[in-house]
Amino acid sequence: MSKFVLGTLALVAIAGCGGSFPPPSDKLSASEAASRSARELGAEKEPKAALYLKYANEQIEQAKALIASGDNRRADEILQRASADAELAVQLAKETSTRAEANEAIEKLKALKGGK
Repeated sequence: MSKFVLGTLALVAIAGCGGSFPPPSDKLSASEAASRSARELGAEKEPKAALYLKYANEQIEQAKALIASGDNRRADEILQRASADAELAVQLAKETSTRAEANEAIEKLKALKGGK
């Protein structure tokens, strides 16, 4: 009887460790999409954005390896971080672009005022 109890407890422990956690496919897709967006916005040209894009890409690769090994719960956690880092890279790239546009507009305004 004690072997039965120990066996049952072992099965419960294994099930509780995430054996039934589904692969985080949606989070993987979202992280990859955010990373792609950051690259398209020029994140690789802005040092801070490039750093966070690098972090996101490394985490995406790590999560893929974890999914392949069946550790879906850990992969899910890492993909949450990857999404956050990729989104930060997107925002930093947008900020750089917006700042450049604003500076260009200021220079045009100065030129117009100087010409009068």
